[in-house]
Amino acid sequence: MEQLTFVGTRRLEWHEVPDAEIDGPDAVLVRPVAVATCDLDAGIVTGQAPLPGPFAFGHEFVADVVGVGENVRATTVGQRVVVPFQINCGICDPCTRGLTASCAQVPLMASYGLAPLSREYGGALSDLVLVPYGDAMLVPLPIGVDPATAASASDNIPDGWRAVAPFLADRPGAPVLVLGGAGGGSVGLYAAAVAVALGSERVDYVDDDPARLAVAERVGAHAVEEPVDKRRGRYPITVNHAADPVGLAAALRATEAGGNCTSTTIYFGSDITIPMLEMYTTGVTLTTSRVSARAAIPSVLELIASGRLHPELVTSQVVDWADAADALAHHTHKTVVVRPDAT
Repeated sequence: MEQLTFVGTRRLEWHEVPDAEIDGPDAVLVRPVAVATCDLDAGIVTGQAPLPGPFAFGHEFVADVVGVGENVRATTVGQRVVVPFQINCGICDPCTRGLTASCAQVPLMASYGLAPLSREYGGALSDLVLVPYGDAMLVPLPIGVDPATAASASDNIPDGWRAVAPFLADRPGAPVLVLGGAGGGSVGLYAAAVAVALGSERVDYVDDDPARLAVAERVGAHAVEEPVDKRRGRYPITVNHAADPVGLAAALRATEAGGNCTSTTIYFGSDITIPMLEMYTTGVTLTTSRVSARAAIPSVLELIASGRLHPELVTSQVVDWADAADALAHHTHKTVVVRPDAT
């Protein structure tokens, strides 16, 4: 089968590799039909993220089920599903507590398309992908939802969702501040879109990229073009997805007493300044972690299917499967790759 392989900086190649095969009773074999770039992918292809090739590329995807193991009951051949980017068993202690990013049955950071972080599990831009725990991992795509629209539900949309949704559930209508710009920039935009969809009275999105600011306006946020380190008013909910580490301190300083700040940015090897005294004085809570994608996917799909959330507004380009190598080697913003028969 063919697999898109990241070889080196701005170099992706189609390689012929052995076919993925069902190797256990709980396993499912899927055929990807729509694949989205993660914000981290932009850093990988430019060499800014320290993940050297070669390895199978792509980890956000919607796929069709083509084979199931003998113990699989909830997943059927022909079903169209969202595949979470992290491998998780669904029954260990962390998984049952919703911490699917920390499954105890697989190596830490076990994921598709990110082999240097763990081991090779294959990539979304392949003819076939093995899902070791089919019933636990796979989530049916709602009827009527375009696979290209939901392709990022594997990772980046849940990442944006978890930064705002739990806090808006506690404080309905609360205003939200999002500092954007890291990597491909989509997580901050998804956070803003989810906040709007969930009824935030005001969502301020700060960035210096005109394309992302235009997307923020399209999803219903108030776009603010200014440096992320500028001091601003207090918000009960803040999100840091700024590329510059000063964004984290700025987001924390903008969080009101008792408020919550979630940082979704990956800072590789950076010395980060955190205003601990100000946080201590006001009682701000900072959360930073990998998203437990599988736990959030059903809520994300419900928002999409209801028509309240429109992830397609964040997508900058949709390209054909055959053009993936060239397009992804030079992508900067959210890109979705689709097979000709994806609809």
